[in-house]
Amino acid sequence: MTDDPLRELAPQVLAILMRRYGGLDTCEDAVQEALLAAATQWGETGVPDNPRGWLLTVATRRLTDWMRSDSARRRREDEDLLATPATQRVAPGADERGPGDADDTLTLLFLCCHPSLSVPSQTALTLRAVGGLTTAEIAKAFFVPEATMAQRISRAKQKVKGARFSLPPEEERDERLNAVLHVLYLMFNEGYTATAGPDLRRDDLAAEAIRLTRLVRRLLPSDWEVAGLLALMLLTHARRFARTVDGELVPLSEQDRSRWDRAMIEEGVALVSEALAKTTRLGAYQLQAAIAAVHDEAASDDETDWPQVLALYGLLERVAPNPMVTLNKAVAVAMTSGPRAGLELLESLAGDPRLAKHHRLHAVRAHLLERAGETAEARKEYQLAAKRTTSLPEQRYLQRRAARCTTPS
Repeated sequence: MTDDPLRELAPQVLAILMRRYGGLDTCEDAVQEALLAAATQWGETGVPDNPRGWLLTVATRRLTDWMRSDSARRRREDEDLLATPATQRVAPGADERGPGDADDTLTLLFLCCHPSLSVPSQTALTLRAVGGLTTAEIAKAFFVPEATMAQRISRAKQKVKGARFSLPPEEERDERLNAVLHVLYLMFNEGYTATAGPDLRRDDLAAEAIRLTRLVRRLLPSDWEVAGLLALMLLTHARRFARTVDGELVPLSEQDRSRWDRAMIEEGVALVSEALAKTTRLGAYQLQAAIAAVHDEAASDDETDWPQVLALYGLLERVAPNPMVTLNKAVAVAMTSGPRAGLELLESLAGDPRLAKHHRLHAVRAHLLERAGETAEARKEYQLAAKRTTSLPEQRYLQRRAARCTTPS
C-alpha cells in the first residue's frame, strides 16, 4: 500500500460501488464522505484492520441513505436487494471482494475513458475518479481555470451515467487504450514532478500510476506500447531519491547515481529492450523509455551517449511531434553540437502558443544561454521561469540558478 492508504483505497471502493449500484457521480460523493469520515476518525482511533472494508461500509451506508430518501429509487433498491443473493449483500465492515472484483479499478479506468467522451474529458475524469487528484490540480495540468475543469468533469460524469460497468469487449479496447495510457502518463508526471505546492514529488501518485499500468500490462501483455509506458515510468521513477537533497531539486546532471534504484532500472531496461525487439511499430512511449534507458545506463553525466539520445529524439519527433519533444531535443542538440545550435532550435518554438507561457521554455533557454556564456540574459530567463512555475522546489532551484549568473555577458 502507498504512504497514503486512502489514495489507493478510494478508487477500489468507488469501483465496487459502481459495479453494484452504478451512477458515478453519486458513488463518488459517497466515497468522498467516507474518506472525510476516515480522515476524522482514523486520526483518533488509528487505521482499522480492514481499511477498505471500513470505507466500503461507510460509503455504502451513505449511498443507501440517499437512495432511501428518494421514494422512486427506494422501490428499485428493494427489488434489487431481493434479487441479490444473501452472500453478496453488504455487511458492516465486510470487504466483500467477489471473484470478478480483482480488476475493479482497471474497469473504472476504462469506464472513465469511454468513447462518448472527448480525450480531454476522459483524461480529466480519470485523474479525478481513479487518480484522486483535486479539480484544482487537474485544472493546472490542463492550463484551464478551475471552474472550467469542474464543469468538464461534471459533464463527463453525466455522459457515462448509464454506461455498463464492465471491461470493454476486446474489439473496443484499442479505441480506449490510447486515452488510458495518456491518462496514466499524466498521472505519473504529476506524481514525479508536482505542478504546485511545497513538495517536488508525490510518490504515492506516481506509484499508483505504475500500479495501474502494471494492471493494463497484465491485461494486454502483447501490446508493446503499454510495455513502453511501464518501462518509461520505472526508468524515471528509479531516480526519485536522488532528485532532492534536503528538499531542494537536483538536476539530472548533478544527481548522485548511487541513489538510483538499480532493480527498477534493470526491470525498465529489460521491458523496453523486449518491446523494441518485438514491436513492428515504434511508439512514443517506447522511444521515451529508450531515451530514459540511455540516461540511466550511463555511469555519469559525462558518459551519457548524447548522439544516441539525439537520434532517439529525432525519431520521437517524427512519431509524435510535440513542442515538448522539440524542447528536449534542443538540449540534446546543445550537448552534441554546442549551446548555440540548441538555442537556434529553440527559436522555432518561440511562437508556439502551447509553450508561450510555460516555465520550461524559459528554463531551457536560460540553461543554454548560461552554457554559451551569456549570463545576463540567462539570469533574466531563469527569473522569468521562476515566476511562471507553481512548484516551490522548482521555483527555488531556478532562483538559485539566476543568482549564480552574476557576471555580465
